[in-house]
Amino acid sequence: MIFSPASYGPAVEGFLTGAQGPSHLATAEALTLFPGAPHPREALAGLWLLFDDLDRSHTASQELSSTEAAFWHGIMHRRETDPSNAAYWFRRVGRHGVFPALREAAVGAGYRSKGADWDPFAWIDYWEIARRKPGSAGVCDIKVEVKPPGAHPSS
Repeated sequence: MIFSPASYGPAVEGFLTGAQGPSHLATAEALTLFPGAPHPREALAGLWLLFDDLDRSHTASQELSSTEAAFWHGIMHRRETDPSNAAYWFRRVGRHGVFPALREAAVGAGYRSKGADWDPFAWIDYWEIARRKPGSAGVCDIKVEVKPPGAHPSS
């Protein structure tokens, strides 16, 4: 899957390409950025992570009770190096539609998955090993395009 910032529309594309920064995001409304999306506020929580603003992402995801909010909440806690809290939120996620794409992208970037399904808890452990013992894990960076159900894939 090829990551395509343009597929998210012009309002979001500027953030994904770096043309617009977090100061513009601070004044943006989730419904304006993600019109017609099933979970625009959750998507905004994820977009804050792009700018490493864990506090704003946390605030946005904590206020919501959806699976998508739990997903972004879990990623935020993984990034702030709070593995037990990240695991708590991924337990709330359960199985998620983006997990197969995450596994595929991670394996493509060099991550050695231990099973056929994406395991967010193994991923949390992977990053904890890398954080505690630099050089011990071949850290890989992945980008996965997340689309709502029924959206057309980008080419």
